[in-house]
Parts: sequence; C-alpha cells; structure tokens
Amino acid sequence: MTANVSHTPATPPFSDASDSYRMTAAERRASFSLSGLYALRMLGLFIVLPVFALQAAHYPGGNDPAMVGLAMGAYGLTQACLHLAFGAASDRWGRKRVIVGGLLIFIAGSLVAAMAQSITGLIVGRMLQGAGAVSAVISALLADQTRPEVRTKALAMVGASIGLMFALSLVLAPPLAAVAGLPGLFVLTAALAVLGIWLLLRRVPPEPPRHTTQANAGMRALLTHGPTLRLNAGVFIMHAMLLALWVAVPGMLVQAGLAPAAHWQVYLPAMVASFGVMAVTLFPLERRGYTRAVFLCAIGVVALVLLGLAWAASAGVGAITLGLLLFAFFCCSNILEACQPSIASRAAPPNARGAAMGFYNTLQSLGFFAGGAVGGLLMRQLGAVGLFVTLAGFTLLWLLLAWPMAPLGARGEVQDAATAPAPRA
Repeated sequence: MTANVSHTPATPPFSDASDSYRMTAAERRASFSLSGLYALRMLGLFIVLPVFALQAAHYPGGNDPAMVGLAMGAYGLTQACLHLAFGAASDRWGRKRVIVGGLLIFIAGSLVAAMAQSITGLIVGRMLQGAGAVSAVISALLADQTRPEVRTKALAMVGASIGLMFALSLVLAPPLAAVAGLPGLFVLTAALAVLGIWLLLRRVPPEPPRHTTQANAGMRALLTHGPTLRLNAGVFIMHAMLLALWVAVPGMLVQAGLAPAAHWQVYLPAMVASFGVMAVTLFPLERRGYTRAVFLCAIGVVALVLLGLAWAASAGVGAITLGLLLFAFFCCSNILEACQPSIASRAAPPNARGAAMGFYNTLQSLGFFAGGAVGGLLMRQLGAVGLFVTLAGFTLLWLLLAWPMAPLGARGEVQDAATAPAPRA
C-alpha cells in the first residue's frame, strides 16, 4: 500500500511576521518558471483574440457574429469538460507528466486550426486546443511549492505574466496577422507550446511527493463545500465577462477613430499601469488582513465600469475615455485574478488540490465558452449597450454570492465561516 505523504513547502525560521511574507529562493524559482510556462501558453491563446473577429470574417461562415463568438469560446468548452479530469489525474500520477500530455494535445489543436478552411474548422481546432486542459495542474503545482503566506504573490506573478502576454499580443497580433493571417498565428501558438514543454522539463523545480490516498474523499468534499462553490460561481461569471467584453470593445475603438493596428496604444498603457495599482494595493492590504474587502470592492468596481462602458457605447465617446474605463477594469480584473485562485488553493485539502483547481478551472473555462457564445448572441440581439448592462447585472449577482466569504487567517489559511472572527470590510 502506498503511504499518504503530506507535503508542505519548507518554512524557514522568520525573525518577524513581515519576513514570513517574503519568498524563499525555492519559491521564487518555482514562481518564475511556472509563470513563464503559463505565459508561453497564454500568449499562444491571446495572440489570436485581438484579430480573430476580423480575420474570421474571411472564412466561409465567418459573417455570422454568433459563429465567430462560438469559435472564440470553443476552447473553453473542452477545457471545461477536462480540467477536473486532468487535475485529478495529476493528484494520482504527478503534475509534470500530465502537463506534458496536455501541451501535446494543445499543439495538435493549434495545427488543426492553422489548416482550417472554414469557420467550422476553426471551431474544431479551438476545441482540440482546449482539450489540453493543464491550467489547473500548473496552478496546483505552484500551490504545492509555495506557502499560504506568499501564494497570492506567486499567483499574482502568474497573473502578471498573463497580463503582460495579453498586452504583448495586442502589439504583435495586428502586424503578424497582416503577414501570416490566422494560420501563421496558430503555427506560432504550437511553437510556443513546444518551448513550454522544454521550460517545464528543464527549469521548473521537481514536484513534491504525491498524495495517493483519501483523494476520492477530498474530491467528494469539494462538491459540497460552500466557499468553494461560491468561488467557482464567481470565476465563471468573471471569465464569461472577460471574453464577452472583447466581442464589443474592438468595434467601439474602431468607431472612436482608432484603426485596429493601433488598438494596442489603448490596451498596453492601461494594462501596464493597472499592474502598478495592484502592487501598491493588494499586497500591503493583504498583509493587514483586508483581502476580503479588496476582493469585494474589486467586484463592485467592475460592475460600475461595465455600466460606464454601456454609457460609452451609447454616447460614442473617444478613445481616451475608453482607455480610462479599460484601465479601471484591468486594475480590478488583475486583483481578482490574483485573489481567487489563491483563496481556492488554500481552501483545498492537499490530497485533492489538483482536483480542487480542476473544479475551479472547469468553471473558469465554462465562463470563457459562455462569454464567447452568449456574448456574440447578446451583441447580435441587444447591441453593445445591452451586452454591457447584462454583464453588469451578472457581476452584481457575483457580488451577492461572494459577500458571505470568510476572512483569511493570520498565516493566510482559509478559516471556517462559523468560527472566523468578524470580517474586516
């Protein structure tokens, strides 16, 4: 019988409480290398988004916004079906080998999309890309190798790398698409995934021992755990909103007089500046015990920004106003992208952490799929104003669901709501 080995990252002695929030050398290496792996994969996904709707119009069937939205979000559907399976498999067979298998599937999907001759072919390729559902496993591996006190910072590094790749994709996508079209971008995506496999095998630290017993019990507990269910509902709404946003925003920038090749001039400054805001707000407030307050405020501000975008769509504002609204949106989305997976990983039992992050990422991917598919339908039926008002309504629902969230313990662990002290809000 295999022993149930529990692994907790080694915790060196600290002279005071503030030192415990500093990463060790091993935690820094794990955070940087896994952030790089995440970045390579997400650059491949992001680089098609800024030009996808425009380029897809040249494919047979690409004149239907609903079909284009479906193609944009199709990878989220297959990810949603497989995240939980990949996460549970990594609990049993190891994180790295599952990640390699998923990246190979992702490469195959990228090549199928590169060879597509119609919008249907693009949908098939995007679905196969999504079948390489390793995001949850990467997050679980990072959680395995970091302490609760620094996990938000480690996951914020992942979030920052994703944000930077998104910003880079905004700069690179238009000129690359002009030269190579969508097929060339999908070939580049496959090449980046190959580089990701090399990084995983050569630079990521060895993974800790696996938990091989009680995994099924931990899995069952996840399905009835109230805080986990609320977090998963929230991540669904957030990522549906994120993808639906890009059904309308590029067209609004064009109407504001900004050519598609120049959209990065709005996206890039807003994204980079938002990271600075996150650094000076989230981490100091987290050390003081205000994670819950920051989390809830960020959701509320997102709802206000979406209403602002609805007003902007009806008033026909300029690119500067749109840039300011997007800056506020990026500030909040970056904070939420760092907080939510950190809280989810802390709440998960170590012997089912991969499954817990798989559950979380399943809802995240379903959100991406819903955002692309339903966002396209809402845009066709209600226009941009109706789309943003609907998204604001769902964001307010998210705020109501998140409100019962318990505060975090002094060392970053998730407390039980029944025994937690009154929250700092």
